[in-house]
Amino acid sequence: MIRRFRRCGHGPGALSPEDQVVVDQFRAMLTALRSPQPWTPGTARDIAVRLGPFIERAHTRPGDDHGPDMIAVALVHPDTPHAGAYLHGRQLGYTERGWLRCESTAIIGFWQPGYAMLTHAAAGLPLPDDVGMAPAHYALYIEARRRDDSRDGFTLLRLGSYTQTRHAQQDHDRLTAALDGRETTLVPGHRVSVRYAPFDVSDHQLFADPYEADAVALLDAAVAGVSA
Repeated sequence: MIRRFRRCGHGPGALSPEDQVVVDQFRAMLTALRSPQPWTPGTARDIAVRLGPFIERAHTRPGDDHGPDMIAVALVHPDTPHAGAYLHGRQLGYTERGWLRCESTAIIGFWQPGYAMLTHAAAGLPLPDDVGMAPAHYALYIEARRRDDSRDGFTLLRLGSYTQTRHAQQDHDRLTAALDGRETTLVPGHRVSVRYAPFDVSDHQLFADPYEADAVALLDAAVAGVSA
């Protein structure tokens, strides 16, 4: 599409305020493309990810990367955190993806506002059904924390990995129900609770497979092991 710029009445060659905004955005896009800011693993800043011919903004999730080659990300609307971005993001499918595994080769660098013109949102297009990234995995942590308001304690049981968030939520609800009324009696001096969190693939050997055994039975066995 050819953009026709309008001149306003403030002198020869002057652009209208609306067209000046477009020109400034275009210049920012060129600057971002010419001078990407290299991404460093373990940094909490948002990143720019290539999706086919588009570039998207993504949150990173520490603790769920597999060496330097894979990282968990969540695609977000380019105008995040402005209020209108959430509604527009829902309409275009940004909020329904959850955490995804992104190959580091798809990462352009840290997110810059200049990339916003190159997103699906800027083009008024929904994200494709297949964004080329598999779902990231999830885990449940059953922890025993001391009841003296300190943060001391230990992890009773790690369950993972869950390939779908709904499976993790189901076991979370079942475990929470099983603990109801027993949180402070299972482990003397401690309160037992269930925490939903990313699956840390680097510690995979510490996790019990939730698809091979019942989660509540695994909890009972873990508690019995502490009491023995």
